[in-house]
Amino acid sequence: MDNKIFSVLNRAEDKKRLATEHFDVLVIGGGITGAGIALDAATRGLKVALIEKKDFAWGTSSRSTKLIHGGLRYLKQLEIKLVREVGIERAIVHENARHVVRPERMLLPIVEGGSLGKTLSSIGLWVYDYLAKVQKDERRKMLEKSEVQHLEPLLRADILKAGGLYYEYRTDDARLTIENLKTAVNFGALALNYTQAEKFTEEAGKVNGVEVKDLLDEQIYTIKADFVINAAGPWVDTLREKDSEGVKKKRLHLTKGVHIVVPFEKLPLQQSVYFDTEDKRMCFAIPRGKITYIGTTDTNYKGGIDNPLAEKADVEYILAATNAMFPSVGLKMEDVVSTWAGLRPLIHQDGRSPSELSRKDEIFISQSGLISMAGGKLTGYRKMSEKVINIVCKQKQVKTQCTTVELKLSGGGFETEADLDKFINLRATSMRDLQIPPAAVVDLAHKYGANIDLIIEKCYEWKPNYSNWLDLWEAAEIWYAVEYEAVANLCDFVVRRTGRLYFERETIAARSEFWAVEMSKLLSWSLPEKDAALHELKAEYEAVMSWNN
Repeated sequence: MDNKIFSVLNRAEDKKRLATEHFDVLVIGGGITGAGIALDAATRGLKVALIEKKDFAWGTSSRSTKLIHGGLRYLKQLEIKLVREVGIERAIVHENARHVVRPERMLLPIVEGGSLGKTLSSIGLWVYDYLAKVQKDERRKMLEKSEVQHLEPLLRADILKAGGLYYEYRTDDARLTIENLKTAVNFGALALNYTQAEKFTEEAGKVNGVEVKDLLDEQIYTIKADFVINAAGPWVDTLREKDSEGVKKKRLHLTKGVHIVVPFEKLPLQQSVYFDTEDKRMCFAIPRGKITYIGTTDTNYKGGIDNPLAEKADVEYILAATNAMFPSVGLKMEDVVSTWAGLRPLIHQDGRSPSELSRKDEIFISQSGLISMAGGKLTGYRKMSEKVINIVCKQKQVKTQCTTVELKLSGGGFETEADLDKFINLRATSMRDLQIPPAAVVDLAHKYGANIDLIIEKCYEWKPNYSNWLDLWEAAEIWYAVEYEAVANLCDFVVRRTGRLYFERETIAARSEFWAVEMSKLLSWSLPEKDAALHELKAEYEAVMSWNN
C-alpha cells in the first residue's frame, strides 16, 4: 500500500472533512491504544476519525520502558490470562513491525532474597517461550552462577545464585504508535493532532459527537460519529467527567514510572538485565547504542497529568538500585544525561500498592454510549483494540473480522530478520556515493523501515543543496517527518519521532538551529515562529533534567 500524505500542511482540508463528514467511529486519544483502535476500525471498512489534544504519543506512549514484553512478574501474581495474552501478542507485534520492534537478549539474575526464585523463573520463562512460539535459538536458558558472571561481570557476585537468559523485544513506543497511525491513514482513517475534545454532543441521551478546539488556531468545531471511543490513557477519567454519567464505581489509579539515561561507558552492559531492587521490585537496565537506560519506579501519582517529571527522589532510587546490583560502576547523579516520566492509567483496586495493581485492560460503556478503554499494557494494545472494535461492529451489525494479526505496519513489510538485514545492507551500500555512513542508515532503517526509501530519494534530489552528509541526511529526515508523520513543530520531531531528547540529548544544542531552519522552509514559519519553536524545544530539553536544579 502506498504511503498517503499525513501532514500538517493538509490541516485545513482535514479539519473541513472532520467538521462536515459523519464518521462511524471517533477515537479520542492518539497514544498507542487510540492508534491501534483507529487501525483496527479502518481495516474493517469503518469510517474513522482520531483526535489528539497534543502530539501523537505525547503522553504515556512515548514514556514507557520501551519493551514489548510479557511481564514475568505477572506470573508471580497468578495473572495467567494476562501473561498468556501478552505472551502471544509480543510475537505478533514483532512480526508486524520488525524494523521498530527488535529482539533483545535479556539476563535475569537470581539472587538471595530476590522476588523470583530459580524454579518460578524457569517455569515463567518456559511459559513465555511456549506461548510466544519462540524460535529454538532464542528459547530461555537457565544458567549457573559462573555462567551468569561470564555473561555479565558487572553483577554483584556475593548474592548471585543463578540466572536465566531469554528474549524480549525492544521498541520505540512513540514510533510504534506513529507507524500504527500511518497504517490507519493508509486505510482511510483521518487523524489530527493538537485537537482537544471540549465536550460531548448528545441526541436523545446518546453521545453522537464531540465539540473540539484546534489548539493551533483556536478554532472550535464539532465532529459527528455513531460511536465515540475514549482512549485517552491517563486522561480517560477527565473525559468521562464530561459525559452525562460521569465517573462511577471503577476509576483510574495513576502511578508514575521514571527512567534515567546514562552514557553506555558508565554502565557498559553486555545485554539487557532485569534485576531485583532491595524493596522486591524489578528494574530493567537496557543498553541502547551510546547510552544505557534504567527504570522504572512505580509510585502513586496525584500531580498534574499533563506534565509528569522525574524528581530527585526518583533518580536517587534508580541509582541506588542500580549500584546495589552493579556495585563496581558507582553511578552518580552527575552521570545522568536524560530522564523521562510516564503515567500508568491502571484500574483502581482498594488496598493495593502501585506495584500490585493489575495491568489488565477494561472497557467502560456509559448509559450515553461513550466507550472508554482503560488499563492495559503497551504489549497488549492490538488485542485491546480488537476487543473495542468487536463491540462497535456487533452494534453496527458489521460482520468483518479483525485482520490486524497479520497486518504489516507502515515500513514493516519484512517476513524475517534476514529480510530486514538484507534490506538495510543494500541501502547502506547504495548510500556510499553520498558519503552517508552505514551506521546512519541502520539507525534510520530501525526508525522508518522500508519508508527510508523516501528519505533516500529526497537525499539524491537535494544533494546539490547541502555541503555535508549530515545536513543532507537530517534535512531529508525532517522533510519525511513533516510530509508523512504529521510533525507540526520541533518537539514533535526531536522528542517523539526520533527519540533524540532521551537517547541523543547531547546533539540537540549543536543541531537544533539547523533543524529549525529546515522546518521553517517546509512549514513557512516566520522568524518569530521559528524562535518560538526553538524556545519550546529548549523548555523540553531542560525539563528532563529539572530534578537536578
